[in-house]
Amino acid sequence: MLELKNITYQPQTGNKNILKNVNLKIKENEIVLICGKSGSGKTTLLEIIAGLINAQKGNIFWKDRELTARQRRWLCGVVFQFPERYFIGNSIGNELKIGHKSLKNESINAVLEKVGLSDANLLMPPEKLSGGQQRRLAVAVQLLRNPNLILMDEPTAGLDWSMKNDVANLINSLRTKNTILIVTHEPTLFKNLPTKLFSLNRGKLEESGG
Repeated sequence: MLELKNITYQPQTGNKNILKNVNLKIKENEIVLICGKSGSGKTTLLEIIAGLINAQKGNIFWKDRELTARQRRWLCGVVFQFPERYFIGNSIGNELKIGHKSLKNESINAVLEKVGLSDANLLMPPEKLSGGQQRRLAVAVQLLRNPNLILMDEPTAGLDWSMKNDVANLINSLRTKNTILIVTHEPTLFKNLPTKLFSLNRGKLEESGG
């Protein structure tokens, strides 16, 4: 279980807290949605959980063990909003191998099948994929790291409706083996999934139902 206790964050360039004593518990293999207006702090909270930035106050635990930022970076796999902007490999195959000293073809094939890209040409540049396929590739990249927690920042942003549903179906297929936290301004897209919904408003996180 992931647990956040009293997470408070104020950016160096700001004069007020974006997050105010945020508390959250996420069970293993649970899908949690956090919604809120632009600028409400959703992405900031995700980045704190992932160990990418530090909160001024608060603690984060996994299975009752408090984690440092470095430990959380190993725990989490992050799929950023518009992940295609972060691809640096000149081919799908190279993108999947980044950060791995050795990676068996069996592992690559298994993860591509899991995300629905089993027919992908590994020699193709990532930018040649459709928007939905690029999101799937970004998820595959993270799955190869074997994260306990998958964090997704607006995974359906910029996609047409068919691709949005495609991504929602992918998330549903992952939930039996992964704990998933999604920040989104489109919670209705996930209404058919067994989710728990929270809203972030003026720095406060409150459960909104699912």
